[in-house]
Amino acid sequence: MREKDVIKRIKEVIDKVRPYMQNDGGDVEFKNFENGIVYVKLTGTCSGCPMATITIQDGIESVLKSEIPEVIKVVNQD
Repeated sequence: MREKDVIKRIKEVIDKVRPYMQNDGGDVEFKNFENGIVYVKLTGTCSGCPMATITIQDGIESVLKSEIPEVIKVVNQD
């Protein structure tokens, strides 16, 4: 899959996860995809939240990795 197509799929998957975060007053923005790593920014109540790492690893990262084999990791960019 071309990188452009991978990025499109990443954004689609993030859009599926977004409502769960918005229910708690937070949100997630796609920033970049490079070398298998997805860079996102947590906003709203998710920004600086002590549970942010768990949200990224158990939520966003697990869904992205299961749906898009090219994704190996998700990193929060503050």
